Amino acid sequence: MHTLLLKTGLWILKKFLMVKILLKMTKIKIVQIRSRIGSTERQKKTLDALGLKKMHNPVIHEATPQVKGMVRKVAHLVRIEEI
Repeated sequence: MHTLLLKTGLWILKKFLMVKILLKMTKIKIVQIRSRIGSTERQKKTLDALGLKKMHNPVIHEATPQVKGMVRKVAHLVRIEEI
């Protein structure tokens, strides 16, 4: 009985680690290359939420769908590099 529980526990741990490795998000570096002057208030708030306070200062984020959507909204103001 104990051997079966131990094998089952190890199998679950192994599966969990494999899934975690497969789902590991890549990182992206975002750099603001154009001024926020003349942008809408919504775009300015998006830049603030991404952590972009000054031009040419990079920030690094996980490439989650939420971050990708935010970057897409201000794509004309930023440069993106995958790390």
